[in-house]
Amino acid sequence: MDMEWLKTGIGPLKDLIGFLHKKAQTNNIHKKQLIKELRNNLNVFKNGFLNNSSYDNIIGLLSNNAFQEAVKNNFTFKKLKEGKIELVHIYDERNKKYTGWSAEQLADKIDEKITELRNIQKLNGGSVKGVKNNIALMVSNLYYRMKLLASFILTDAG
Repeated sequence: MDMEWLKTGIGPLKDLIGFLHKKAQTNNIHKKQLIKELRNNLNVFKNGFLNNSSYDNIIGLLSNNAFQEAVKNNFTFKKLKEGKIELVHIYDERNKKYTGWSAEQLADKIDEKITELRNIQKLNGGSVKGVKNNIALMVSNLYYRMKLLASFILTDAG
């Protein structure tokens, strides 16, 4: 599996994961669960890259349960991070299209992509091998969205 797109971001990724660990120390249960889920998903990417894991394994380990629980319980995503994503939050050119988005919009897009990847797996007998979708692009886009959300949340850590 080729995850070269992740190679350049492995150092900053460790910092983001460490930050999310600290940020998860909150009394708001949904905020805590969302931040932990984001941290855990970024760890899946980091460890998947380090161990040359398959896309199937990575997709199988990604979680969107906290997001779906937060939506069911009418969680106000402004508690995760207020405001809109601005160019100052964006470190990767491919994420510029998310300028002006809220944390909720980006989290919703992440949830949608995890669900889509799982459905593609199910439609293909439990594997993304040989599917017509560009799985490498879909997975890398998902990773960069998660990284953007983590960076956006990080900007208020003062």
